This record gives sequence, structure tokens and C-alpha cells, in this order.
Amino acid sequence: MRLIILVFLSSIGVAALAAPDGEQLYTRHCATCHGDKGGGGVGVPLALPTFLESADDDFLRKTVRHGRPGRVMPAFPKFSDAQLDALVGYIRAWSGKPAPRFVATPVKADPVHGKALFATYCAACHGANGEGGKGTGVTFSRRRDLPIIAPALNNTGFLKAATDEMIRHTLLYGRIGTPMRSFLEQGLSEEDISDLVAYVRSFEKQAGDSKPARVVPEEKIIIVESPYTLEETVENLKNAIVSQNFLLIRTDLLEHGLVEEGKESKQEVILHFCNFKFLYDALAIDPRVGLFLPCRVTVVEREGKVQVMTINPLYLSHLFNNEELDEACKHMHGIYTAIIEDATL
Repeated sequence: MRLIILVFLSSIGVAALAAPDGEQLYTRHCATCHGDKGGGGVGVPLALPTFLESADDDFLRKTVRHGRPGRVMPAFPKFSDAQLDALVGYIRAWSGKPAPRFVATPVKADPVHGKALFATYCAACHGANGEGGKGTGVTFSRRRDLPIIAPALNNTGFLKAATDEMIRHTLLYGRIGTPMRSFLEQGLSEEDISDLVAYVRSFEKQAGDSKPARVVPEEKIIIVESPYTLEETVENLKNAIVSQNFLLIRTDLLEHGLVEEGKESKQEVILHFCNFKFLYDALAIDPRVGLFLPCRVTVVEREGKVQVMTINPLYLSHLFNNEELDEACKHMHGIYTAIIEDATL
């Protein structure tokens, strides 16, 4: 009997040790975009009191689970229910208040009238068709004007996560600290607000779910063999970079700073270059592109063969989960391809 009790107590201890840590999950998966303490950045400020007062735990769980397809917020389908609960519990603790409770009963109202109201009161921030504001809410050398960019309301992830009552609550009372003002204070009636909710819910009937699945490129790195020597290829690349209206920043040995000075391989060269307008425009869409901009191309000689290689922007594009950034990545892929082809023909 004593052995059974010891085994039982031991199993409880193992389970306790294995319990997910919400703070750890947040730090690892969320803090980069939402800030260490939920103050926001690339992502929305989760610690905003009026956000937590209008977002129930089910909304938070489903938001993490489904993300926002085509927007900056990725989905986390592999999180277990226990991990979701731990993460949501950590975020909820910032409010110091119990989570709001919203029923899932649909609002029955007039979406046609709601559409007219949406054009007047909502479209300026959320887009004419509910596609959301542009950018990420982050600026570079100046204080940002707003702590949050208006979310996409026609997004399948949002519509799966938000109940009609939650949307209605947000419209009724607004969110202090954001541009989202109370619609009652703006002079709308509760009936008008219900009509707006009905129109937002009607976005589900649109083609959001019919969008083709994003194709993930198999090619993570662009690699092209050069018929020229390493030195000739480097010079060709310099000329091709300038011809594409890019500024050559520097040419360096790839291992510079990574190994003892003087021991760098002379058969591995990296070229850094930039078009500052393109860089600024891309950063304005999503600051995370700073991870792979300015542009870089590497030239390597191995066993008499010279190869030119660079990261594939199209592969990176799908990782960022930001449709607005896709076009910039396509443009960047075209630039890389043109430069490399020009240098190796």
C-alpha cells in the first residue's frame, strides 16, 4: 500500500514538473512581437486594460490556435490545450480582473444598414471591405501615433475567434488607448451597433476561406553556378548590383569576425548592398525584414567550382505570414535573380 501511495505521489510530482509554463511560452513565442510585458510592437498591445476587458479567454485561445491568415499573427496549431490555457492564463493575469464572459448567440439585425454605417464609421481605419489597416504599428525614428493598427475584420481567424457579443461589446464601449472609440458616444443607438455586428459577421460569406493555400517554396536558398573565377564573379556582381540601382555597401570575406583575423577563407566572399528606398518601404510593411535586409550575396569556390548564393525571399515571405509583404519579397526575389543571372551569364 505504501508503495502505491509513493508511486501516486511521484506521478503527481512528474505531472507538476511537466505542466506548461505560461510565462515561458509567452517569452518564447509572443514577446518578440507583443512586447515583454504585452506593451505591443509589431503585434497589438495585449496588456491594454480595455482589450482584456473586451476579449474573453476563448477569444484568446482561438486567436493563438488559428492566428490571422495573411496578416502578421501566425497560427499555433501544435499547441496543446494545456499550453493554450497556460499562455492565456499568463496574459489574463495582466488585467488583475476576471475574464469577461460572452455567449455565442448570434446577433439578429440588419446587415444592409450595418454596411452603410460601416462605410461611415469604420472603413477609414478597418478598410472599405474590412481588410484592416496597413503596416504593423511600428515606426522607426519617431514616436508612433497609435499603439495599434486596426485589425482585419474580414479575416477568417478573427471571425472564428470573436463572438457577436464580443464585437458588440467592443463597439458599445470602445477601447481606451486606441483609436477605437465608443460608438454610443459617437451617437449611434444600440440597434445601429447590432446592425454593424451583423454586417461584420456577414464577412464570413465572402471569399476568405476560398483563397488558395499559400505555396511554400521548396528552394530556401538561390544557388547558381558561375562559369567565371571567384574574382571575376565578384567583379561581375559588383557591376550587376550597381546596374540594378543598388548601392554596394561593402565586400568582405564571409568569415570576417567569426574566426581569428588572418585565418578567414579567401574562397568565401560576401557582398552587402542596398537600395534605401526599397529598404525603408519594406521595413514600413514589416520591421522583421531587417533580419535579411540589407541584401547579401555570397560567392564560394569549392573544388574548382564557383557558386553564387543568397537566401530566397519567397521562402522567407511565407514565414512572415504577411500578405502585404509578399509583393515586396517577390520584388526582392526578382532583383536577386536579375543580379545573379547578369553576373553569371
